[in-house]
Amino acid sequence: MPIDLILPVSMTIAVLTWVLILVWYVHPVLRAQPFADALRPILLLHCFRYIGLMFLIPGVTATPLDPRFATPAAYGDLVAAALAFAALGALRLSRSVALTVVWIFNIWGLVDLLNAVARGIVYTPDGDLGAAFWIPALFVPPLLVSHGYIFWQLVRESGQRRAVRAETHPAS
Repeated sequence: MPIDLILPVSMTIAVLTWVLILVWYVHPVLRAQPFADALRPILLLHCFRYIGLMFLIPGVTATPLDPRFATPAAYGDLVAAALAFAALGALRLSRSVALTVVWIFNIWGLVDLLNAVARGIVYTPDGDLGAAFWIPALFVPPLLVSHGYIFWQLVRESGQRRAVRAETHPAS
């Protein structure tokens, strides 16, 4: 297999595997949970996004990574981790505050991942990731899948809130 296909193939297989894990094991447990309880374990996963800072450590990668990739990937992940912690805290507050903070986290987090993947394709030649290869190959796929699940939970929760409002305040 050509070396430039190894990471995309690895990521694709990992995404498909994580979708199956989510559908077969995670969702059946979380679907009966209240909104906040269902999101807590998923947000905890995103609290580990500080790991992207490894792209900035000399010696972790085979060669120093292009700062056009490494800097936004590292600090974007750090912001995403901070927002995940903020979302966890917001889940203890009012529903509207929690929804707002989780939306902010999820939009930032997904855009950050997609930006890092795109920049990685453009600015990171094959093999330059060195030991950090496992970050996009193993860590990014469950993050991508979980962002999709969080969006699904947010849309579902927003729909339920609209239905409750419509029942309690019918149109005249």
